[in-house]
Amino acid sequence: MVKKLFKRISEKIKSITGNKEKKAVRPVKKTINSSAGTVPRLTEREPEKRIRPHQQKSIAKRESVNVKEERGQEVKKRNFTQNTKHPRPAPKTPQNIEAVKPEKPKQAVIEKENWQPSQFNVPEQEGKLRFHELNLHNEIMHAVADLNFQYCTPIQKEILTSALKGKDATGRAQTGTGKTAAFLITILERILSKSVEAKRNSRAPKALILAPTRELVIQIGSDAKALSKYTTIKTVEVFGGMDFNKQRNKLRSMSPDIIVATPGRLIDFMNKKDIFLNEVEIMVIDEADRMLDMGFIPDVRRIIQSTPPKHKRQTLFFSATLNSFVKRLAVQWTNDAVNVEIEPEQKAGESIEQFIYIVTNKEKFPLLYNLIIKQDLSRVIIFTNRKDETKLLKDMLDKVGINNEILSGDIEQRKRLKTLNDFKSGNIRVLVATDVAGRGIHIEAVSHVINYTLPEDPEDYVHRIGRTGRAGASGISISFASEDDSFNIPAIEKFLGHKLNCVYPPNELIEPVKIKS
Repeated sequence: MVKKLFKRISEKIKSITGNKEKKAVRPVKKTINSSAGTVPRLTEREPEKRIRPHQQKSIAKRESVNVKEERGQEVKKRNFTQNTKHPRPAPKTPQNIEAVKPEKPKQAVIEKENWQPSQFNVPEQEGKLRFHELNLHNEIMHAVADLNFQYCTPIQKEILTSALKGKDATGRAQTGTGKTAAFLITILERILSKSVEAKRNSRAPKALILAPTRELVIQIGSDAKALSKYTTIKTVEVFGGMDFNKQRNKLRSMSPDIIVATPGRLIDFMNKKDIFLNEVEIMVIDEADRMLDMGFIPDVRRIIQSTPPKHKRQTLFFSATLNSFVKRLAVQWTNDAVNVEIEPEQKAGESIEQFIYIVTNKEKFPLLYNLIIKQDLSRVIIFTNRKDETKLLKDMLDKVGINNEILSGDIEQRKRLKTLNDFKSGNIRVLVATDVAGRGIHIEAVSHVINYTLPEDPEDYVHRIGRTGRAGASGISISFASEDDSFNIPAIEKFLGHKLNCVYPPNELIEPVKIKS
């Protein structure tokens, strides 16, 4: 009876619920005592809570995390049991990496420890000062030997003997006389001589070098790195025309000891609190007369006011010319400075052979082409007065198959840097430039400088031809004087203090040139 009753009740429940998709309520048996015996009674469990749609994602995510954790625990347990006999080696950490494989010391450190100045053999010569006699640190002397600097140039001799003792100095010097190496060696020696500070503001450099142009800043920075390559001294260049944030990131990551900068970009970083000048120990102002011409003096004043007082810092002041205003600036910014002037009456180097060819405007390009081709000139800088002249000249050189590039103020900075590097490496035969390249660019082995048009300012003539015959090397300067610019010759001769050799070119040098249309 009981079985039949239970079966009838089960069939009744199935008929009520039907084939619905939701789960049926599971019956639970409970027994009750009756006169007929023990009879099961059906009760229902509480219905499950309904899950709403917006809760499904969070529940699924939670369940997946739980599954991953369970699997991870199983893997760890399995690995532990498997590796009890053959355990894995401990992972490398900063503490045990050195024990496993010691890091190789840098090549510069090895060379610094083994190298001695006696390995750089330079014979003594009467009237010349060897770098050995300056008692430089071995690290600097090693770099000097690599650069094959044997004897000091006149301005290096005068500046270094005073500046290495901590004295301020003002110098009147042409480009290419070696003044850059003089003030860089002074800076590096001062930094190395100071005891290492326990804590220094990472945004406060020890040395600051100001220069008027981007090209000069880059060149000084390159020379500084070459002279400091066996030390831990870091140099960073900052200048306009390049990405501000990239320069900022470089400043923050390197914490430089030396900053080489143009005034405008330096003030930008000072305003952003990326550079502080209150810890500057030595300051260099290069090409002061050029900064005056370019209107940078108010910016330079502000920068100097942010450095320690002049009696608490060392200042080196350089200028190609020293007029009355520049002299007043030198007195204001230096403290009891030693004044160095190396043969000021000599405006252009004796090692530069200068020619002026008297030609017509139509003969200028044939003369240029024949000089380059017939004399097989391989590294030449051609100067013009205007940007449009550089573009016209480049087009004409392209048409006759002479590899050349332009260097002028309106060229994008990245391209200018690439052009300079390609010219230095010999990938470019001819560089067509305006006076933006007339100062501060040191390019080795420039055999010829050609003034396609004579400059209006006699000083620009000196700085142009100074791109060749640098640091005592020989060079040749050729200028074209036509009906449009020959009247500039007397002013140039007066500034130089001597007559120039003005001649007519040989006929074979002015033969007509076929230019492709």
